[in-house]
Amino acid sequence: MKSNSRNKFWILIGIGVLLIILMIVLSSILTLGEHLRSIHEYVEYGFYVLSALLVYFLIINPVRIILFAPTFSVVTVLDKNSPKTKQTYKKVAKNLLNNNLVTGDEAQKLADAMKDTEKLRVEINNVFENNIKKEINKIIIRNAKTVLVSTAISQNGRFDMLTVLGTNLKMIKEIVQSCGFRPSYAKLGKLSLNVISTSLIAEGLEGLDFNDIFPNTTSNFLNEIPLVKPVVSSILQGISNALLTIRIGIVTRRYLFTEYKEISKDLIRKQAIKESVQMLPGVIKSSLQFFPEKISNLFVKKNKDGVEE
Repeated sequence: MKSNSRNKFWILIGIGVLLIILMIVLSSILTLGEHLRSIHEYVEYGFYVLSALLVYFLIINPVRIILFAPTFSVVTVLDKNSPKTKQTYKKVAKNLLNNNLVTGDEAQKLADAMKDTEKLRVEINNVFENNIKKEINKIIIRNAKTVLVSTAISQNGRFDMLTVLGTNLKMIKEIVQSCGFRPSYAKLGKLSLNVISTSLIAEGLEGLDFNDIFPNTTSNFLNEIPLVKPVVSSILQGISNALLTIRIGIVTRRYLFTEYKEISKDLIRKQAIKESVQMLPGVIKSSLQFFPEKISNLFVKKNKDGVEE
């Protein structure tokens, strides 16, 4: 009974967070629209139309895909002979077969196991451990790089918040699509709270004081070098946002992989923090390579065939 009440609580939290997200986005759109009105009213209307499309594709559609994906509930998995169990496994297997990640022998084994629920469960688990987990880590790294670069370049806290929000929702949607199923609604409620918290932190990091991070001797030395202070501060903001994004991705993956296991939320959180710290250096390295490459490309002259001269 307590478990049901707790699940309902997190579902309500998720609904509340989604409404808050929509209100924040709507407020930002209306505020910017009022500024554009001074240019021309048609510019304002065009902005509203563009914003409506972006909100649909970046927020509403990812949320729709996540909510309507199949899920594993603890009750479903424990009752292995129930019709709901068989239906859930088959739906997940079909989603995986439609995914390019499952090909060759693995796809054949998955298709052959459709009539045997227990065998199908084993094959699905093998696909997750051997293929899907690697793909999810690639998704997490790719979206973390997007957040790092975007928020490091941006000098606007509200833009950082919207970027982190949209990227995290897209990341969760891609993870769900790769797995073929989603976490339970209660865990989605917990994830939504993580997403909105991360987005608000991203907005607050814009006011990060450079001198609060480094010792006085280091900050005084760096302050004497032109342009170093704002560049380092922006990169640190991007790294902080990327770390939080990695954590959300790992928590999502662990929710999916442990849906049917009795694993405490504290253990999931500790494991997610540990793994996100391990994954962060690779994200930083590949992200920072973006900046000098883009800058150097501005000074490279190319001929008509695109070859450097």
